[in-house]
Amino acid sequence: MPRIHPLKHEHAQGKAKELLDVVKQKLGGTPNILTTMAHSPAALESYLSFSGALGNGTFPAGLREQIALAVAGASSCEYCAAAHTAIGKGAGVPEEELALALDGQPTDPKAAAAVRFARTLVEKRGWVSDEDIEAFKAAGFDDGQVMEIVAVISLNIYTNLINHVAQTDIDFPKVAVPQQA
Repeated sequence: MPRIHPLKHEHAQGKAKELLDVVKQKLGGTPNILTTMAHSPAALESYLSFSGALGNGTFPAGLREQIALAVAGASSCEYCAAAHTAIGKGAGVPEEELALALDGQPTDPKAAAAVRFARTLVEKRGWVSDEDIEAFKAAGFDDGQVMEIVAVISLNIYTNLINHVAQTDIDFPKVAVPQQA
């Protein structure tokens, strides 16, 4: 049961309503995480802006979803695991690769390097070694993508934290998530 209930779209007013209207038009619905964020229009707007900017980055949608799954797995975020599995399928990533990304082990070498680096960044809270960065770059990534993956991870930690605090009801097909201590 959620600690913070989603704001019903029909009860939203002002900036929250404007933002939820845009979400509904774009997605055809309003996922619980976004209607929960809508209690603070600033929180929702920052998420939508950040997400939109990263959508124009260099990582393909499927790789962003695999990175999001790696972060969800590291954080034991059931909502994000379910959401990014569904979104990843829509981006064309095979279901088995999505499950492997959640566990930090995709088979594609470039995706595996990105997922490993993402998990290392999360586990070390950004205090990665030169060797960690060089391993990521050896897989074909550059300095700009080092910055971009930090941004992708930051956005996903933001949503993980919101879901942990709010205990958001999962409105995507559930997936098994490893539980962290």
